[in-house]
Amino acid sequence: MSITRRTAFASAGAIAMAPRGVFAQGSTTPEVRKATLGYIALTDASPLIIAKEKGLFAKYGMPEVEVSKQASWGATRDNLVLGGGSGGIDGAHLLTPMAYLIHTGRIVQNNQPMPMALMARLNTNGQAISVAEKHKALGAKLDAGPLRRALNAESKVAMTFRGGTHDLWLRYWLAAAGIDPERDVSTIVVPPPQMVANMRVGTMDAFCVGEPWNAQLVNQRLGYTATTTGEIWKDHPEKCFALRGEFVERNPRAAEALTAAVIEAARWCDAAANKEELATIIGRRAWFNVPPADILGRLRGEVDYGDGRQITNTDLAMKFWRDHASYPFKSHDLWFLTEDIRWGVLPPDTDTNALVNAVNREAIWRAAAERAGVPAGETPRTSSRGHETFFDGKVFDPENPQAWLQSQSIKRMGGA
Repeated sequence: MSITRRTAFASAGAIAMAPRGVFAQGSTTPEVRKATLGYIALTDASPLIIAKEKGLFAKYGMPEVEVSKQASWGATRDNLVLGGGSGGIDGAHLLTPMAYLIHTGRIVQNNQPMPMALMARLNTNGQAISVAEKHKALGAKLDAGPLRRALNAESKVAMTFRGGTHDLWLRYWLAAAGIDPERDVSTIVVPPPQMVANMRVGTMDAFCVGEPWNAQLVNQRLGYTATTTGEIWKDHPEKCFALRGEFVERNPRAAEALTAAVIEAARWCDAAANKEELATIIGRRAWFNVPPADILGRLRGEVDYGDGRQITNTDLAMKFWRDHASYPFKSHDLWFLTEDIRWGVLPPDTDTNALVNAVNREAIWRAAAERAGVPAGETPRTSSRGHETFFDGKVFDPENPQAWLQSQSIKRMGGA
């Protein structure tokens, strides 16, 4: 199904504008006390978990928020479409591009658009690309080139969702080394918590996922970290906090309250003094069921790559708040959409600027940040972080996404 401007945005136009007038009335009392939010067992879900554990949702007037574990990103999508009032969820810890792919209907049954609202970024950095132990001697690191000798069209490289962040990091890494992720390997989908188990049985050659699964792979000596994604693009955007557009339309003050709680939690998560407690909380059986030791090191910026390289206090560690990590820059959303066009997930005629303006709710983030007591100096002045430079020297100019596409020698255009 081709996405035209009309089909992509007609169903969302009213929703995109509705909350802004309501906020001006001044009341901050949420319209509802309850919401159900989904998460995947990944460290970057921490702001949602901490907002629940520390009573922050209740602090902002929503004491009945449930944070519910999801089996996969596909299950998260399905439960968002179902909705909280029908046994699903109202919002989620989400791969940033998924908010847009659901909004346009590209990943929804019958290609039916389901309006979404992107409220905040949950983190920057903190993902990695891991390679099986059997390939360690080849020495593939930030340069994936050495793997060409071992990979073929039957080789399995895994990511977590087609068109999602991990898919895009993996494809970028491979393509930069001249490895076509569409032809030279078999790219498959595996839920994050199942990555290590799949590597253990020897069915995969590499994967891209968030923590703590890369660290756990190293700790179990099943493979090594070739590169962290922050090395591919320093301080890159990653997960987002997104809500169903209908929920925001009906409950604009509740949407602001939820976002304020997530913002306060993100600030708590980023404090160095809280890292050990954070690892202990999310490692619990109720959340991840993972040893805190598999979480804590990389939270602190300590990376054992599993191939002899070790670094500490890296500035490429996961950030929840520092350097505007929580702010939903529209320029970052535009990069994700441009890459999804590059790989055929979105059609080339997608009006990306209109799509970003329909989904991204930075105005609500600003109102929520003020409510959460964020100093004005910690709020970005613009919707764009400007030019972004990647490890291979390519530069993304949000004012000219077409130039980015033209600069890529390996791509698949034309729509999925």
